[in-house]
Amino acid sequence: MGGFATSRPASVGLCIFLTFLNIFAFLLAVGAERRRSTGKVVPDEYDDRSYCLYDSDASTVYGASAFFVLLLQQTIVTAATRCLCLGPALSSRGCAVAAFVLSWTTFLIAEACLIGGSVRNAKHTKYLGYYMKHDLVSCATLRKGVFAAAAAMMLINLLASLVYYWSYSKAATGGFMKHQNEVGVGMTDYGLDKGVSGP
Repeated sequence: MGGFATSRPASVGLCIFLTFLNIFAFLLAVGAERRRSTGKVVPDEYDDRSYCLYDSDASTVYGASAFFVLLLQQTIVTAATRCLCLGPALSSRGCAVAAFVLSWTTFLIAEACLIGGSVRNAKHTKYLGYYMKHDLVSCATLRKGVFAAAAAMMLINLLASLVYYWSYSKAATGGFMKHQNEVGVGMTDYGLDKGVSGP
């Protein structure tokens, strides 16, 4: 029973750490959305070419950082629960499986948005070619809402991951407590029977 008592603070600590990682990745994704690169058409002073001049590329850094932070969070959840493949989580599949599927679905969507947005934001073409009659009227930029969609998926992923981990932990500790009680009852019955049969 002492082992079970000492395992609960570790579980709470892990939940807090997972929440911290997910919120940190969420803030990075929001920062990436707010710092999306914008471009303006600039005529070349030396020839007839026009090109797009882009501002800071901070959005790419924020998006890539959020990608790796969220990847770390999902890796920790998978390692802690053994990916629902082993262990006592199999005894309560309903809630655990649903949360598992939702967690991985939102994770993959968020990661796809983050890596896709980061790569697209980083692809800045300077010279776009000759324009004899008209200059460019706009520059290609990352579509608005890509990083915001990733941030929204992160919040759902956080909820699903915590429910998934809680379901796994409940099954794990429940099985442990049941096993311990059964052993205790067996020893008590054996002792009483032994005491009665002795005299």
